[in-house]
Amino acid sequence: MAEILAENLSGKDVMGSDGAEMGSLYNITMDLSSGSLNHLVIDPAESLRNTDFEYSDQGRLLVPVERVKAVKDHMIVQR
Repeated sequence: MAEILAENLSGKDVMGSDGAEMGSLYNITMDLSSGSLNHLVIDPAESLRNTDFEYSDQGRLLVPVERVKAVKDHMIVQR
């Protein structure tokens, strides 16, 4: 995958591989000791239904970064 600056991802729409709108990117978590990225933190869309992803205490979706399939106009994640 090509390099993308994190500042260009903030607020980007996130869609599932099934075409479902999931929400918009709020943040990305990382492991400070290793520098590896952990989760996309997503403000969920009101229409989002039937997801197996965990939710944060603030009600945001936590999607493992390994599930990211593409980043273009939208971020696409494997559901």
